[in-house]
Amino acid sequence: MPALSTDPLLVLIGGSCTPGGAALGAFASAVRERGGPIVGITAASAEPVESAQRWQEDFASIELDDTVFPTFTRVDKASDRALAKAIDGASAVFLGGGDQVKLVAELSGTRSETAMKGLFARGGVICGTSAGAAALTALTMAGGEIDVEGQLIEQYIGPGFGLLGYEAIVDTHFSARRRLQRLFVVIADHPHLLGIGIDEDTALVVRGGVGQVVGAGGVTFVDGRDSVRFDNAHDLERGRQLTLSHLRVGIVGTNYHLNLEHRELDLLVRGEASPHVVASYHPSPGTPRLEQRETDKA
Repeated sequence: MPALSTDPLLVLIGGSCTPGGAALGAFASAVRERGGPIVGITAASAEPVESAQRWQEDFASIELDDTVFPTFTRVDKASDRALAKAIDGASAVFLGGGDQVKLVAELSGTRSETAMKGLFARGGVICGTSAGAAALTALTMAGGEIDVEGQLIEQYIGPGFGLLGYEAIVDTHFSARRRLQRLFVVIADHPHLLGIGIDEDTALVVRGGVGQVVGAGGVTFVDGRDSVRFDNAHDLERGRQLTLSHLRVGIVGTNYHLNLEHRELDLLVRGEASPHVVASYHPSPGTPRLEQRETDKA
């Protein structure tokens, strides 16, 4: 069991990540910093063996050769012991995509889950993409969308692995699949949660309660904990449309940081001025805001 001296790191990827992209590259850099092997888990996939082979090829293409994807099924206790042993000797775990409910059901209560949490506690890296990212919060979400036949799939909220705290819940493939409405519904019904929507080929790299956005897209956060004044989330099963007032919604772009404890851009939490504010314009005291912005008109 290697001793890892650095802080634990979570890399949450919104799915569809390219091997040479910055999102998966953030995971690769963290692994190289620590040294040691990667253990991959594809239990979320409907075809776990084929998925493992594809990921093995992707990792090899970016020179992460010390990677293993042990065969795992919950009913096979020997495979659970073997996977747990591999994780105990690793510096990182990678969780592939598929179905987050299936992933949690497969690993929950196993030696492998205990080993993964132990690795994280001693400073390891845990990376999940798509379903793998969605499963890393205390609660995970699924459903709540229209299927190919035009039928609404029932919304599911259930347990996850709980490695990302801060009462957060993660949605993936966020912009590509237009999931803002789905996240609104979840937060309206569970206003204590912080909703985090991660775009494809984009990662939220979390260390010490602060997440940096890297990759091709952005991260959307939805917070209703202290702001919602009205919602009809409990009436939606009667066929009503969502009605909701006073959500806090923000978008975090590449290289900016989200403070998960304060649910705000980290630069604002630390009291820093935005680097994009025009510092050379100094209106006189009492000037109306509309006139202050007059110089910005096209």
